Amino acid sequence: MFSGKSRRHITMKALILVGGFGTRLRPLTLSVPKPLVEFANKPMILHQIEALKAVGVSEVVLAINYQPEVMLNFLKDFETKLGIKITCSQETEPLGTAGPLALARDKLIDDSGEPFFVLNSDVISEYPFEAMIEFHKAHGGEASIMVTKVDEPSKYGVVVMEESSGKVEKFVEKPKLFVGNKINAGIYLLNPSVLDRIQLRPTSIEKEVFPKIAAVGKLYAMVLPGFWMDIGQPRDYITGLRLYLDSLRKKSSFKLATGGHIVGNVLVHESAQIGEGCLIGPDVAIGPGCVVESGVRLSRCTVMRGVRIKKHACISSSIIGWHSTVGQWARVENMTILGEDVHVCDEIYSNGGVVLPHKEIKSSILKPEIVM
Repeated sequence: MFSGKSRRHITMKALILVGGFGTRLRPLTLSVPKPLVEFANKPMILHQIEALKAVGVSEVVLAINYQPEVMLNFLKDFETKLGIKITCSQETEPLGTAGPLALARDKLIDDSGEPFFVLNSDVISEYPFEAMIEFHKAHGGEASIMVTKVDEPSKYGVVVMEESSGKVEKFVEKPKLFVGNKINAGIYLLNPSVLDRIQLRPTSIEKEVFPKIAAVGKLYAMVLPGFWMDIGQPRDYITGLRLYLDSLRKKSSFKLATGGHIVGNVLVHESAQIGEGCLIGPDVAIGPGCVVESGVRLSRCTVMRGVRIKKHACISSSIIGWHSTVGQWARVENMTILGEDVHVCDEIYSNGGVVLPHKEIKSSILKPEIVM
């Protein structure tokens, strides 16, 4: 194995599969591309890029099929801050999960012959990339994938593997009978030779490429330590925040808010203001420039940049988009998602309303529905 010192000289690359329009996270994705939606006060994709940078990745390629300008303009600042090169590989037609690798081939391959990372942009975890590199070098196969244990494997594609070595035997898509509880976690480390197996056409890495590598005994799976969540839809985003804050409590609890008004794990940006007599938590993230007036109750929710929550409002299991306002004594719950700049009037009740940007809500939303 190679030590941390020698690692510095190796330059690795990574491809992040950004893909399409982020329809499942609308109305937030009507304002920004999905990877730029904040999660725990940081754009989703930045969690990944920072973790990649920490293990010596020097270049990140974003596989994207819409709005590359917006993404790149935004990430230019971070290129300089993090000292990492960020480029885009743009599809003109959707290429599935493997086609983008063929499209970005020239960006991913260099003379080093080093393996490269591939990540699904919706996946949040502790990103144990260092351990993954060690695992990959040790087994000597062609590809490594992260797998995570789930309670209901029948909803997913299950990876059947040899426990001792991690060698993958086969994939079973949405099994009716129990074959195992480990699923593909959307984090891969691949040798450049894998690119020779992929044609430039719409194709699936999970269904077409990996089974072929497994058939020749060169695909290995590592069980992901810690939490994992695909946060591409609101309910999972809220669950992911709970898991992420739990992990933060164990690893860097100093980043979490403390005080008599805080219950459980809460992340508050230093520029946010919180009034008297509030009760905040558990599992809440409050973004920069937010104003939370007195007597407000927040639980299991994300409050994005520039939001104002007026006196005695109560918000739970919801996402409040940028620069929105929630009126006095309003009650917002049950996976309500407010897009950017939405104004909820005083004493309104929202039960699962999904509200498009720049709307004013003057009457209650009594059952989950989209407000155009």
